Amino acid sequence: MLNVLRPALSRVIDPTGRVLARAGVTPNAITVVGTVGTAVTALALYPSGHLFGGTVVITGFVLLDLLDGAVARASGGTSKFGAFLDSTMDRVADAAIFSGLILWLVGAREDIGLAAVALFCLVSGAVVSYAKARAEGLGLTCDVGIAERGERLIIGLTAIGLSGLGVPYVLAAGLWLLAAMSAITVAQRIATVYRQTRPERDGRASGGM
Repeated sequence: MLNVLRPALSRVIDPTGRVLARAGVTPNAITVVGTVGTAVTALALYPSGHLFGGTVVITGFVLLDLLDGAVARASGGTSKFGAFLDSTMDRVADAAIFSGLILWLVGAREDIGLAAVALFCLVSGAVVSYAKARAEGLGLTCDVGIAERGERLIIGLTAIGLSGLGVPYVLAAGLWLLAAMSAITVAQRIATVYRQTRPERDGRASGGM
């Protein structure tokens, strides 16, 4: 859903990426700094109830993480290890955000039900990413879904931040929406892979008759 914004984002971040590349900053360094900053902030501030402040800082690190691609393009293209590291660190950052939130929901608010929804968001988000990675590992395409990582972060961080400002019901609404969209995305990706593999399976079945 955010793919339509990528050209506009590139026009903004690519000049910064060129400056950083000339300064000797590597894409992998940006990836690691963004992930570590996000994880430390989420696990330090969210459990103690600093939802808005934590979200502001995390948003800064998320925006910083956007620069790794720009720096990679400015320095001559991405590497296989860089792509692997970026995907792996994304999973770490996402896990830290929802883990910090779950610790707050279980501890300070004692809201086990909403904590379970947040846990579902964490797990389903990981499945969304795994489904695409596994499909591509099999030589298939799986670039579909209404809730890719960008959408999940926007919904999750917005709901958490507004909740930190005292907006009622926004956290529950955001988490339930995120849970539903993630589940739909998993189903979309499974269906996409099934459609790509079904002719192959049907062909083997027909050949054996």
